[in-house]
Amino acid sequence: MRRLRIAGLALLVTTLLIILGPFLVPVPPLPCTPSAERLAGPNGTFVRIDDLDLYAEIAGQGAPALVLLHGFAASAYSFSDVLPALAQRSLVVAYDRPAFGLSSRPLWPYRDMENPYTPEAQADQAVALMDALGIDRAVLVGHSAGGGLAVLVALRHPERVQALVLVAPAVRVNDTPDWLRLVLRTPQARYLAPLAARALPLNAPLLLRIAFHDLRAVTPDKIEGYSRPFRFCGWDRALAELVISGSPPYLGDVIGGLDVPILLITGDDDHIVPTADTLRLARDLPHAEIVVVPECGHIPHEEHPDVFLRAVTDFLDRLE
Repeated sequence: MRRLRIAGLALLVTTLLIILGPFLVPVPPLPCTPSAERLAGPNGTFVRIDDLDLYAEIAGQGAPALVLLHGFAASAYSFSDVLPALAQRSLVVAYDRPAFGLSSRPLWPYRDMENPYTPEAQADQAVALMDALGIDRAVLVGHSAGGGLAVLVALRHPERVQALVLVAPAVRVNDTPDWLRLVLRTPQARYLAPLAARALPLNAPLLLRIAFHDLRAVTPDKIEGYSRPFRFCGWDRALAELVISGSPPYLGDVIGGLDVPILLITGDDDHIVPTADTLRLARDLPHAEIVVVPECGHIPHEEHPDVFLRAVTDFLDRLE
């Protein structure tokens, strides 16, 4: 009987440690800037979408309109080298997806709004932004995870997408396993997740060096541009919520059903979305075009903007 009591007590203590232990870890607040407007660029604006304020940089006029979708841990800043040139021929909209940049970052529990961080919600936000700006159809230019999002928009709202430009697109990533998603959604995981997210800005210079072929391109200004949104309050919890909400679904089996022109662009030295993956995707899309940028890593529009612009401009010319 005594052994049973000891075993029961040990089980109780272990259970309490599992349930309450994470809450004993301190998660101190970060010093931050509460106003997104103070961090915004001179050409930026905020567009109200339902209960969200999306930070956007809008320039140019004319068709086809271009909506630029950045990748993970990036923002509209990623397109700053190419947006002015693209705006010389078209209306161009680059915006920060919720959890990134300077757009709204609602925190769980979401009360009277739906979770804004799921892939499906973010696809619908792109269309809602188009509605707010009076854009009927657009060419979506998506980089990395933004490429997967562009495909998801085209699948959910095919009537709104004229063509796709997929830059090192992450469309064949596996979804987060259901068991892991359940674990991440526990109160304990939500409490600790910001601590893991806070490692991202510390590793930003390293991640950029992995993303670029030519390390000379990773300048202090580049690091500052990527790091600026990490000064906006709540970025760590919002990023954790996006990860908890799930990665984009695996799209490799359905992308071939898209009935729109597609341009693929990849660097020949991409270590994040391997060049071979994009080449394989091009083979599975018989009507797609592909441009491989020499001596280029994961971000062609930043590392070789002239080559990127030439490829996109030629593609747009053929749409007319």
